[in-house]
Amino acid sequence: MIDRIVSELGPWNWMVLGFVLLVVEVIAPGFFMLWIGIAALIVGAVSLLIWDVAIWTWQVQVLLFLVLSLVSAFVGKKLMGGHDQPTDQPLLNRRGAQMVGRMATLAEPIRDGRGRIKLGDTLWRVSGPDLPAGTQVRVTSAADTDLELTVEQVRAS
Repeated sequence: MIDRIVSELGPWNWMVLGFVLLVVEVIAPGFFMLWIGIAALIVGAVSLLIWDVAIWTWQVQVLLFLVLSLVSAFVGKKLMGGHDQPTDQPLLNRRGAQMVGRMATLAEPIRDGRGRIKLGDTLWRVSGPDLPAGTQVRVTSAADTDLELTVEQVRAS
């Protein structure tokens, strides 16, 4: 059955598949179908050149398509993957980490290791030693989830 479909469409089956995958990429972008579509177009172009060669069976075409899909996806990731580049604002989406080093006054006392401070227009949950409300504290760290800050009392000089 596959032999019949491949022989009826000829090398154009890969071209059609490639363009369908590119259209899918346009409709649902994510840069994944792009590379598989490019692999299908390359197999289609090779098929146009060597369609009548005896070794160019549908199994060889599928194998070449799979290999080219992996290679093109790997190359595409290297070309488009700029996630490891240093940034001028490494704490941009980490609000809690931006608060480290800032001083504030306790809005609520720290009891049993938990309390609240107000920084800007936000009340932050804090953990630290038990302290009364109104005590000056410094933020020493932020939890990975940025939901809670760790504070210590500011010593008067």
